[in-house]
This record gives sequence, C-alpha cells and structure tokens, in this order.
Amino acid sequence: MEIEQVARGEVIVVAPSGRVDTTTSEALERALALALDGGARRLVVDFAGVPYISSVGLRVLLVVAKRMRAGKGTLVLCGLGDAVRQVFDLAGFLPLFTVEPTRELAIARAAA
Repeated sequence: MEIEQVARGEVIVVAPSGRVDTTTSEALERALALALDGGARRLVVDFAGVPYISSVGLRVLLVVAKRMRAGKGTLVLCGLGDAVRQVFDLAGFLPLFTVEPTRELAIARAAA
C-alpha cells in the first residue's frame, strides 16, 4: 500500500492506495498517527484508491475518530467506492463519520 499525504491549507489529506487489511492497516495507522502527532486538527482520509477495507481498517479509523473528537478536531472521509462503502454500511459505521463524495468537498467541509 502507498499512502500520499498532502496539506491543503490547514487540512491534511491522507490518501491510501491499495487494500486496507490486516497486512496494511498498520501502515495507515502509523500515517494517521503521525499526522495527528504533528498537530493536524483538520483531517481528510481519501479512499478513492482503496478497493477494499477490512474490519481492522475500520478499527484504525474508529481510533482516529475518537482521538479527533477528544482534541476537538475534524475528520472527513471521502472517495468511498461501492465495496468500501458497503463494508462501512454493514458494520454500522457510516453514521459515525462525516463522508463526502469527493476530495474537494471533503477539504471544504473539514476547513469549515
């Protein structure tokens, strides 16, 4: 898995590419923790390049979401393809996150 990280103003965008599963979720967790430890308070995770996410990947996002809420930060997810959205939906996670269809909308939402 590759993970792109870019800053758009005050918003940090983390964009994994590839499957997020048992083998790769640790890399995503590390990238997100580095962003948060570096002071990110407005975070977008772009899943446009992710064809699949497992329950382990969902756990990573749940931990990040709790950490963001505790620090009064903003987390927005975007680019969820059908398969990834279905996993979020089946796990009952969709209501727990702010989700936008595109990176641009997610950045605007996180910056507001």
